[in-house]
Amino acid sequence: MPLLLKTQKHTAKFFREELNAAVGLDMMLIPGGSFLMGSPEDEIDRSPSESPQHPITVPTFCMGKYPITQAQWQAVASSSPELTAHSVNFSGDELPVDNLSWAEATKFCVALSALTQRRYRLPSEAEWEYACRAGTTTPFHFGETITTDVANYDGTDNTNNRWSGSYGKGPKGIDRQQTTPVGTFPPNAFGLYDMHGNVWEWCQDTWHSNYDGAPTDGSAWVSENDDHILRGGSWINDPRNCRSASRDLFNFRNVVIGFRVVCEATSTL
Repeated sequence: MPLLLKTQKHTAKFFREELNAAVGLDMMLIPGGSFLMGSPEDEIDRSPSESPQHPITVPTFCMGKYPITQAQWQAVASSSPELTAHSVNFSGDELPVDNLSWAEATKFCVALSALTQRRYRLPSEAEWEYACRAGTTTPFHFGETITTDVANYDGTDNTNNRWSGSYGKGPKGIDRQQTTPVGTFPPNAFGLYDMHGNVWEWCQDTWHSNYDGAPTDGSAWVSENDDHILRGGSWINDPRNCRSASRDLFNFRNVVIGFRVVCEATSTL
């Protein structure tokens, strides 16, 4: 079926999938373009895995306005025998679904595709970072630092793990100790919410220790590896993990992990 794009504030365009009579899924149009993926060598708390910075050209695609919520999971699961009952860490319709493995997130995309007759999938790592940055080059899409007024992460000092609750010259904050409803904090320029913090988000890609040999066309980089990429940080993490370039790996479900979906701008089954 054709996409019926609407426009919201800041000229961001989106379409809405009606998953059932009460629950929808807003998909934001992410305009194609080029960017430098990874972090510069002078970025505070960067990891060697974020090197080398390299140019990527990403085609236009659509991405979920929010991480998939528990209400959205239930709406799709009710139409699919492939999605079994799922136990979350924090319960609430507008909270992101959590405690998910990569395989479970992928099964959801298959079920969502069958329900909507559009091809849904997890984002590639390059798509995710491009969408998170939304044209910015700073550590966070809102600037050089981060505060718990604009994202959900642990903004307190942790002496056991030796991390600081502040990033750079930014202030310390609070530790909410759980997820927050999607859309609680301001969006980026592409109209995407919760790209920093709340829950880690699965990507298609398998883990590589750096970007040597990475594709430059925005596609997923997949090899024989059980570890998949996580992006965005979470409510339990310190601010450095919430940076646009920060990346991590995992290979099974965890209470701090959720996901969001993408589809090609003209995708139909």
